[in-house]
Amino acid sequence: MSAQRHPPSHYSSLAPFREWFEQGNPILTYHKVGPRPKRVRLRGLYLSAALFRRQLIELKAAGFQSGSLSDCSGPPKPRQIVLTFDDGYVNVLRFAFEALAQMRFKAIQFLPVNFLGKTNAWDVTVGEAPEPILDSSQIRDWLAAGHDIGSHTLTHPLLTRLEPGQAREEIFASKRKLEDLFGRAIEHFSYPYGDWNSAVRDWVMEAGYRTASTTDFGVNTPETSAFALKRITARYRSRRLKALLERIGLRSVL
Repeated sequence: MSAQRHPPSHYSSLAPFREWFEQGNPILTYHKVGPRPKRVRLRGLYLSAALFRRQLIELKAAGFQSGSLSDCSGPPKPRQIVLTFDDGYVNVLRFAFEALAQMRFKAIQFLPVNFLGKTNAWDVTVGEAPEPILDSSQIRDWLAAGHDIGSHTLTHPLLTRLEPGQAREEIFASKRKLEDLFGRAIEHFSYPYGDWNSAVRDWVMEAGYRTASTTDFGVNTPETSAFALKRITARYRSRRLKALLERIGLRSVL
């Protein structure tokens, strides 16, 4: 791949990625959309509503349409893109929902099941600003608009640092709970913090998911495992994010 095809490490606009997206199936991932509170530690995980809307307008103008996670490990599908949101923040419903509808894009929310209707306790314990998580009624509104949901475990842990029985429970029980709550098959999984290994992957497969998304940067091709899908993060740069990741030994927090 030529030097000009290597895009930035995060997604802000289409131009640097246009040629690269032709090489495979791209997945964009978001976290928080809307105003950023003061003294936020992970500033890069917030995206303004204006920038989010501008990204969708640009994608739509270039002919992109919503694709399926299930197809991402297959041959490249021209002008298809998957939009994912990790953690299920209420601000996505408040500040991204309308733009998605207007631009006719569909998206998937990966939900930490035990925190539905609560706040992001896994972030707050390390000094992050609290943000409300979608409750069941709000998730039903999301689903009624044609969007999808997937599992982000029960409690958003580092799966590779749990005992095997605990990790399996996070993976299996989160699927069951979401299916019981919303009466639909839960087919997609996202590894919290992008933290996984072969054992975690095998448990995700055993639980009956069809795909699992990582935080590994790139586009997906037929050589990509459906249980190690690559994604490109749409966010602002953040020095504090880099420092935190170095401290916990991970490359990305998702």
